[in-house]
Amino acid sequence: MTATTFATRDLTERIGTEVLADKEALLSGVHAGAIRELLERRGVLVFPKIGLTDAEQVAFTETLGTLAPERDGEAVYDVTLDTTVNKQADYLKGSFYWHLDGTMNEVPILASLLSSKVLPAGGGGDTEFANTYAAYDDLAQEDKGKIASLRAMHSAWNTLLYYDPEPEFAALRQMMAIGECELPVVWTHRSGRKSLILGCTASHIVGMDHRESAAMLVRLRDWATRPQFVYRHRWSVGDLVMWDNTGTMHRALPYAPDSGRMLQRTKLAGEEPFA
Repeated sequence: MTATTFATRDLTERIGTEVLADKEALLSGVHAGAIRELLERRGVLVFPKIGLTDAEQVAFTETLGTLAPERDGEAVYDVTLDTTVNKQADYLKGSFYWHLDGTMNEVPILASLLSSKVLPAGGGGDTEFANTYAAYDDLAQEDKGKIASLRAMHSAWNTLLYYDPEPEFAALRQMMAIGECELPVVWTHRSGRKSLILGCTASHIVGMDHRESAAMLVRLRDWATRPQFVYRHRWSVGDLVMWDNTGTMHRALPYAPDSGRMLQRTKLAGEEPFA
């Protein structure tokens, strides 16, 4: 290992790479270009037990691009279902279902970085990632033709119905106030690569019969989350995991709300609108 190189190990064939690099070098930014290139190519990067403090995680994020603040302006967000720590914890229940962050925004975040602070008592809480670049690439040409011009409506309130199928009207109205957004099913990136925009925020395909729309969205999601496109991360305290939000869906696996599980997130601001 030198000042300009670092050791890597692919975790699966199609997604996920472990990065072994000196913390001081990571914080210096010397690896920033190589890490960004590797992230786009592999979708998910794992820095095992790197043990970053909040300040170090912010500093590392800023070496890679522009830090995206959270809703209330904070740099670091507590990912926990403990409502005494996170007053908006109920909103995180949607994270148990496959999704892409930022489907309500014209420009979604580029990447998220999660540090593990506390493992859940009683187990659970792994995080899965699916490479939607690879999933698109492997589609049959016939299927690529069928979906090339399709557009789907995305909304936060559609996610609500996954974990609360009979919500109170006030809760539904609150989620509906966030809005909705029409997006292409196939995102053609500036690089020329294409990825799928799917997940629990997608309610229906615009202009398609409801039954056919549901079948199409579920079939594409099932395809994109096949084992060959998925990496499952089993957390250890101190792990840092980052993923390319523009070509990767993710979901948390179930864990008890009172388990103590705590991850802390920083985000890289988006650099490319949906297209």
